Amino acid sequence: MAKRLYSIIIPVYNRPEEVDELLESLTHQTYKNFEVIIVEDGSVEKCDKVVEKYVHELNISYCYKENAGQGFARNYGYERAKGEYFIVFDSDCIIPDNYLETVETFLNENYLDAYGGPDRAHDSFTPIQKAINFSMTSTLTTGGIRNKKKAIGGFSPKSFNMGISRVVFDATGGYIIPYKGEDIEFSTRIQKMGFKTGLIEDAFVYHKRRTSWFNFFKQLHFFGTARINIARFFPDQLKLVHFFPAIFTLGFILTIFMWFFYPSLAKVLTAIFVTYFLILFIDALIRTRSLWISLLGILAGFLQLTAYGTGLIQELLISLFKK
Repeated sequence: MAKRLYSIIIPVYNRPEEVDELLESLTHQTYKNFEVIIVEDGSVEKCDKVVEKYVHELNISYCYKENAGQGFARNYGYERAKGEYFIVFDSDCIIPDNYLETVETFLNENYLDAYGGPDRAHDSFTPIQKAINFSMTSTLTTGGIRNKKKAIGGFSPKSFNMGISRVVFDATGGYIIPYKGEDIEFSTRIQKMGFKTGLIEDAFVYHKRRTSWFNFFKQLHFFGTARINIARFFPDQLKLVHFFPAIFTLGFILTIFMWFFYPSLAKVLTAIFVTYFLILFIDALIRTRSLWISLLGILAGFLQLTAYGTGLIQELLISLFKK
């Protein structure tokens, strides 16, 4: 069987150092039949010089376009791709050596029109990055629930690590919104058109995500607003599980107020939160085997839930007042 040509599309916005790490990791792929397309989406800090370092090691091309959002940047790469199968990575990912070989083997045995893969923490990541990775992949924060094969509402590939066939792109036209949940809208549309999608569990990447608590909070707040934005296209994609962060956030605020007015009720609510954080800590300790990362994992979980929750509530209120 002839080996597929994969087109790896990487949208970039002001991340030359991260792109350098990503491209370096791609030079070690055991599967060699692939091209790389870097789409610079209006960056001020360009990565063209970084790309030049790899022209003799990778089949790579560089494109610059005016900033229009990551969804449209991916479309720009899709339109120029030569492969039979397109793969998108976020620019802050590091790719394991056997990634493409894993995908090729899986697709030969159980073909998918579109797939997504999980993410893990690399040994080189900072403790904060490892704590954030734990929180973003833990079932206790709902992140793990949405990234399982049997996720509520079905598994939806996410664009930090996602592949689609050329046929899927030709049929869908790619992304129709540039950001704010663009990948979930795209995945949902692919599924509703009857294409076969799924999770390739062994096709993981090391996703650095945000490197500071402030940036992590901003990103998750944005994710919360995006969930409501997706519901404008597909109302059935707004599930009960998506409201857990909002309930958590409102409950936490309520607990603070209750200490001033109803201390007895506040004690009960506080006990519930303490129990939850204790369970979260134990889960982190089992998974990371690090006391420090597990403690940071509590903070990461709190920030993830409150940021997502406030974003969702904010966008929901905006939607209600617009009607």
